[in-house]
Amino acid sequence: MSDTKNWNRRDVMKAGAAFAAAGAAPMFFTKDAWAAKDFMNNPSNSSTVTLGFNVPQTGAYADEGADELRAFKLAVKHLNGEGDGGMMNTMKPSMLKGNGILGKKVAYVTGDTQTKSDAARASAKRMIEKDGVIMFSGGSSSGVAIAVQGLAQEMGVVFMAGLTHSNDTTGKDKRRYGFRHFFNAKMSGSALGPVLKERMGTDRNAYHLTADYTWGWTQEQSIKETTEGLGWNTAKAVKTPVGAGDFSQYITPILNSGADTLILNHYGKDMINSLTQAVQFGLRDKQVNGKDFQIIVPLYSRLMAQGAGENLKGILGTTNWNWALTDNGSQAFVKSFGSEYGFPPSQAAHTCYVQTLLYANACEMAGTFYPPEVIKQLEGFNFDGMGNGKTEYRAADHQCFKDVLVVEGNQNPSSQFDLLKIVKEVPRSQVEYDASIFGGDLGPYEV
Repeated sequence: MSDTKNWNRRDVMKAGAAFAAAGAAPMFFTKDAWAAKDFMNNPSNSSTVTLGFNVPQTGAYADEGADELRAFKLAVKHLNGEGDGGMMNTMKPSMLKGNGILGKKVAYVTGDTQTKSDAARASAKRMIEKDGVIMFSGGSSSGVAIAVQGLAQEMGVVFMAGLTHSNDTTGKDKRRYGFRHFFNAKMSGSALGPVLKERMGTDRNAYHLTADYTWGWTQEQSIKETTEGLGWNTAKAVKTPVGAGDFSQYITPILNSGADTLILNHYGKDMINSLTQAVQFGLRDKQVNGKDFQIIVPLYSRLMAQGAGENLKGILGTTNWNWALTDNGSQAFVKSFGSEYGFPPSQAAHTCYVQTLLYANACEMAGTFYPPEVIKQLEGFNFDGMGNGKTEYRAADHQCFKDVLVVEGNQNPSSQFDLLKIVKEVPRSQVEYDASIFGGDLGPYEV
């Protein structure tokens, strides 16, 4: 990627020299050089630039959405030079100056995805057509992320995905105008495998309850690949609707299934409800096949942990980030967020805050808001100082690769926020995979 960027710069320099020789003013040496090209919601004639934050304010993932919105607002505050700067002080490399983006003050609008793809797409379309956003972000559902990512490609507006864990987001449904900082189901499986083998052995009979949409499907597939690779048997896999509330009809059959392990491919309030009901049905007190019955929640968040309470103690899973990490970037963010809101941020807040700064920095690096040039700066970008160690935005699929955390419900929490104990920080080298395995096509830069 760096060779391509260097070639582009050399090409620009040659063109500039040619203009100079001809006595013309080289547009390449002016601020926002690509302003001569027309593109959707070009802010060149405005003193502000507007970002769109499209989050679930209602629905099963509304708790995540509320924390995402808090983080977005904090990122805007820091970009505009207010507050303590947070991760702008730790991100490397960085061209952010605290004077907005390319000298323009950052404004924002918000929308409610309702955790529904159609509603999210309509909200994003409104942001683009009515509010003039130059970039939009957010979402706590992979179905939503994939739907609005397609819209971003159609309309030529960059989408910096919020919380989306389906393999498809940067797999078969990847798009040139979409970027994901969050990890995915494949990476969760790769990180969990060694810990499951150590804790639970190689002879298990697993029963899956799976959210019936793209995230649940790919998580089930990835966790199956991991557990069956360990020698586990899959007893059954049952799809459940998002927002079901009452999962008792799905849990009752597990009692006599011969399974000794329940894998909950649920998120948000669905996970809180299904886990709570599984415990109430006595699954954790059972012995099957001579083994203590186990429950696994492959994708965790602190907000889910708060909702599940005592029920999650000792239950293994993975998370993208945790506020207890001690690196400088994580602690700078925790300090800023805590000062602003009075409690530590969730992983949803973290990824949305980082995405906003990464987009702004790419604009600064490109010297323009022109989407194809901003995209090229993000592709293959390597950065540090934002939690999870050294991170790369892989050019081939727009997936970030970084360290992944295996966690478990804390047996002895010291506070209402100390609910997830970090069991293992899995280095990115152990969760990387070939970009071609999920297929898909990013599509063109120009739309």
